[in-house]
Amino acid sequence: MSEAPANRFQRRRGETRRALVHAARQVLAESEGAGVSIRSIAERADVGLGSFYNHFPSKGDLFDVAVADVLAEYADAVEGHLCGFDDPAERIAAVVRFSARVAAASPQSMRILCNSGLGRIHAGRGPLARHAHRDIERGIASGRFAVADPVLAVSALNAGLLALLELWSTRPEVDRERAARVMAEMLLHMLGLPEGEAREVAWRPLDGTA
Repeated sequence: MSEAPANRFQRRRGETRRALVHAARQVLAESEGAGVSIRSIAERADVGLGSFYNHFPSKGDLFDVAVADVLAEYADAVEGHLCGFDDPAERIAAVVRFSARVAAASPQSMRILCNSGLGRIHAGRGPLARHAHRDIERGIASGRFAVADPVLAVSALNAGLLALLELWSTRPEVDRERAARVMAEMLLHMLGLPEGEAREVAWRPLDGTA
């Protein structure tokens, strides 16, 4: 039985959209994308220029979707490691430290996030930010954290993670695990943990490793 025309149209439309997002991810991994034309993105995706506008009103809208796509994958990869972490402080430290491993496993995603900057990353409001906001609110409610504004705390956490990605991208010789532990310690202290406790939590072994 042949595929119905409506289903075939939807399938091809989905394929075109995925091709454009994939092309945008390639562009963002190479640069900020500001100097890349819509025509060149369409050519890279092997679709017509008109097809681009059937899916996205502008290049910026496509890039926003591409970054949100990367952030969702990044969040899924990090969250997959967090089972068994109930303490909000442990979860924040684990997010920072597992990010080092996720970045090492997906260098293209790391370059995309570095090249995209905080504006587009914050605009995505992806699952990683939502989960971090939830953990910070739980930490505040339990008295674990001493911050007045969870939104600002999440922004600081995002900035810390982006700083690590930038560091690892520009200085690959840096010890990623140590840098992640130090950043986790700094962020926990900022959230209100005493200095010694912040260090102890940030430097605990993860999943049986040092």
